[in-house]
Amino acid sequence: MSTDLEITLNARLRPTDRGERYEDALAAALDERRIRHDFTGGGTLLSPDREPTYCDITLTIRGDVEAAVALAVATLEKAGAPKGSRIQVEESDTREFGTTEGVAVYLNGTDLPDEVYENNDVNELIARLLGRLGTDGHMQSWWQGPRETALYLYGPSAPRIEALSRELLADFPLAQRCRIVPLSTTLPPRG
Repeated sequence: MSTDLEITLNARLRPTDRGERYEDALAAALDERRIRHDFTGGGTLLSPDREPTYCDITLTIRGDVEAAVALAVATLEKAGAPKGSRIQVEESDTREFGTTEGVAVYLNGTDLPDEVYENNDVNELIARLLGRLGTDGHMQSWWQGPRETALYLYGPSAPRIEALSRELLADFPLAQRCRIVPLSTTLPPRG
């Protein structure tokens, strides 16, 4: 007997990041416990500007569904699944899970003086930001839009990530005119 699972991660992730952070970890955990499974799909919902809003992983489980669901939740939470994520078993049973909260840092990509873009490296900003966050946050993904670049930071407390980020970004030229936006801990209803 097989059972379909649809996992919706309340995370803003590029498809590559979804695969590396969550799908690979889930596949390894299921393989280790010898739970037979097949990944049947995955996707990322994009805003009109093509910014990721949340993502899905679908798979079929053959065997002990409750063990698979418990293992999936534990594995995905260990990998940093945000609050408001959910797992749906067939069409009748939906469960919420997640442990982290998110913040998006939107760097202005068009309105700063040219010399700021020429003389500063976003990778240096990211390294310093992650060093400042330490165990309070990590970057799960990023997005480059037509006017901004977003860094998606997750950790135990969105207010803590925001406070630590503001302290560093205030002194970094490439972060002038940036926006810091707490991410929702809930997904939109199924429609």
